Amino acid sequence: MKRGRSPRQGEGSYAAAGVDIDAAGRAVELIKRHAASTLRPEVLSDLGLFSALFQLSGRREPVLVSSVDGVGTKLKIACALDRHDTIGIDLVNHCVNDILTSGAEPLFFVDYIAMGKLIPERVESIVGGMARACRAAGCALVGGETAEMPGIYAGGDYDLVGFIVGVVERGGIIAGQSIAAGDTVLGLPSSGLHTNGYSLVRKVFQIESGEGAASLHDPCPELGRSLGEELLEPHRCYFPLLRPALPYIKGMAHITGGGLIDNLPRVLPRGLAARLEAGAWDIPPVFPLIQQRGNIAREEMYRVFNMGVGMALICSPEVVSDLRAKLPEARPIGRVVAGEGEERVIIV
Repeated sequence: MKRGRSPRQGEGSYAAAGVDIDAAGRAVELIKRHAASTLRPEVLSDLGLFSALFQLSGRREPVLVSSVDGVGTKLKIACALDRHDTIGIDLVNHCVNDILTSGAEPLFFVDYIAMGKLIPERVESIVGGMARACRAAGCALVGGETAEMPGIYAGGDYDLVGFIVGVVERGGIIAGQSIAAGDTVLGLPSSGLHTNGYSLVRKVFQIESGEGAASLHDPCPELGRSLGEELLEPHRCYFPLLRPALPYIKGMAHITGGGLIDNLPRVLPRGLAARLEAGAWDIPPVFPLIQQRGNIAREEMYRVFNMGVGMALICSPEVVSDLRAKLPEARPIGRVVAGEGEERVIIV
């Protein structure tokens, strides 16, 4: 059906089946200006085509780096609060950080939004957040897909997925091969939970129940703000901060699902482990609050949540001072040690 025509309302129409094509058209018009604000000179296609064109130039040995991810059940918090302007920021920043671990600069981003009922203003709010994050990272939002799927998603529920492509010079790839025992592990602070552990958080605070959902609005003395504000704090992007420091770094771990315990080993060569000192960094108050309310074991906390470290960096001890001069926020939190056993991260 062409945009601009009123849908038929009979029993045999698409609208009667729960899909409003005109609403999809309105959503596209609302989000075009947001996407247009992110475009880089390398983008050769107009918005709204069946595919996007991006000219890769000015590189000697370019290596494309890609990643795809979602924001998990943090979406449930956004829906409970009916606030959707930050969830797109979460999605973009999560993806940017993932390819950053290889030393990559983000080039372009594509999103997928699936809703039970397509609400154009909600789509605009979500994409507006994506565009804001893309502009901050210098990444072009070149397109996406918005699907209305009433048979899959109920009511106001929706899902959100992002796909990112970046580039790094072959000689600048960061892959951790040169990491050795004695190297220093540094941590960059997170802004809170980022986008992981929300299923456990929702259980701890009983957010699915009416009483729990209402508590999202109440002031929380331990946090200095409401629980809802804390839980919707956007996932931090580390690319602008880390870009000038990349030559000093041997390996990076984005601390997402699996926490420090499962993510640090992903960049450690075989035969090595990381020994971390828990008191070496500040743990935001939301984590002790979750642990206390849910009676959660210490090891489980470090396996589920980032515990205040959003990105872990590994470098030679000789360059720690130079690295910290460029990254004042980075704190030494441990070191790389020899370790042949199953325990690849030891937190003392």
